[in-house]
Formats: sequence, C-alpha cells, structure tokens
Amino acid sequence: MRISSRFSIAVHMLSLIHVRTDLLTSEQIADSVNTNPVIIRQISRLLKKSGLLDVKRGSGGAFLLKEAADISLYDVYKAVEVVEEGELFHTHDHPNPNCWVGANINQVLELILLKAQTAMEQVLREISIKEITVLMVQRKNASHASAEA
Repeated sequence: MRISSRFSIAVHMLSLIHVRTDLLTSEQIADSVNTNPVIIRQISRLLKKSGLLDVKRGSGGAFLLKEAADISLYDVYKAVEVVEEGELFHTHDHPNPNCWVGANINQVLELILLKAQTAMEQVLREISIKEITVLMVQRKNASHASAEA
C-alpha cells in the first residue's frame, strides 16, 4: 500500500506558494518539485476543485484561496488522493471461503485497517501547510547554522 506521490507534490506546491510572495507559474513550481509542469497543472486542477488553490491563466500564477494555517494536510489528502472513507487499504478479493481463515480474514482485517486509516487521517487533520513551512524554515536555519559553525 502506498499513497501516491500526488499528496507530497501537492503539499510541496502549497508550501512553496505560501512562502513565496510572487505568483508562481506551473513551470516555476515544477522546477522546485523537479517534475513536469503537466503534473503540476493536473494537481492544481484537483486543488482548485477543492477550493484550496486558484490559478490565473497565462503568466498569472497560482495563489492560495485560504490562509495556510487553515489548510490541513487532511484537506490536501482528500483533494488529491480520491480515497473513499475506509478504502485506503484493500484486501484480497477472493480468499477461499471453504478455509476458515479465508472465510474470516477480510472482515477481521477491515476493522483493523479502518482504525489505521482513521488514525492517519486524524494526524493529517492536526497539521497545516503553515506548520509544514515553519518546520522547513527551522530546518533551513539549522543547516545554515551548522554550516557556519
């Protein structure tokens, strides 16, 4: 199981837009993410549809529609992952119903995996884009301080 890279790319995009004072084009964002601008535009459409981001056509650039402190990682996750409630994990579709383990494994696993998904989503609800950028600034400052020492 893996959450697609759309999530980390979207967090990167929103963080970059938050810390920059100028409007960024998809090409400029793609340069920071180190990916194709087409991918940035695809993810931008998902973020726009969710009310997190807007883009001025042409050379206008992207901007946040909410304060960075009001955009949780859960908001981003829901915008780009297209995962229904309780469907982050998938179980094998056809275990052997004539085996007592096969007949019961999915029902038992689904309860546990739903709890795991719910816990992960709760953590994502507690962290904002602003907090992500604050942590990155702290790391940047710490690396500059250690390089100067």
